[in-house]
Amino acid sequence: MNLGFIGTGNIVSDIITGINKSNISYKQIIISPRNKKKAHYLKKKFKKIKIAKNNQDVIEKSDWVFLGVLPQIGENILPKLNFKKNQIVISFMSTTNYSKLKKLIKKKIIIVRAIPMPPIRLGKGPVAIFPPNKKVKYFFDKIGTTIEIKNEKLSKNFWAISGTMASFYELLNVLSNWLIRKKTNKLDAQKYVTSLYSALAELALLNSSKPLKNLVNEQTPGGLNWQGVNQLRKKGFYKKIELILDNIYKRLN
Repeated sequence: MNLGFIGTGNIVSDIITGINKSNISYKQIIISPRNKKKAHYLKKKFKKIKIAKNNQDVIEKSDWVFLGVLPQIGENILPKLNFKKNQIVISFMSTTNYSKLKKLIKKKIIIVRAIPMPPIRLGKGPVAIFPPNKKVKYFFDKIGTTIEIKNEKLSKNFWAISGTMASFYELLNVLSNWLIRKKTNKLDAQKYVTSLYSALAELALLNSSKPLKNLVNEQTPGGLNWQGVNQLRKKGFYKKIELILDNIYKRLN
């Protein structure tokens, strides 16, 4: 099986890295030449990568085609491309919905929307897909945890949540910088904060079948964590997060 990637941005690099760390069997990965620096970096790093002449060349040489371009770019280039009958197309284009993709591609082929995240390079993290597809699920289960969504409207909720990733990293950055300002060594500060939140996320994952509220409520009344969460509630911190999610959701519509 040949895997083709139109777009060579960060998320495509992450997916290709994840594929090469997994036991996914493939003959060749064909990537578009748009980002020459990143394309040549990937070709040098992984053995079975070929840089295509152009986007149509990616399609001609691939069984599966992954769309890793910005929506405005994808919506401009897709009508000019000629896809093959038995291809599977997997789109990472956030604001281009399923029905619009079908109109842009103009071929009766399998189209799946997916939401991969950077930890996919480690073989970790959720990948929400719509519509459900056994082959695509099996593929992403090799480099993450696939969540099949039966309703595209519901899938927009997951796209909205995916828009909080940078906010999470900024939180880690703020906490680390606070420690640094308090005369903590930079590497120690970053190691402590990232290790702490990695462990907290792992604990939350183990308890994900139960209400996450339980982890909040088990904090000692009057303790440091009790003080922190309640002061943030009074400042409207969590309500603002909900408002931001609503705004991201509106953009997806």
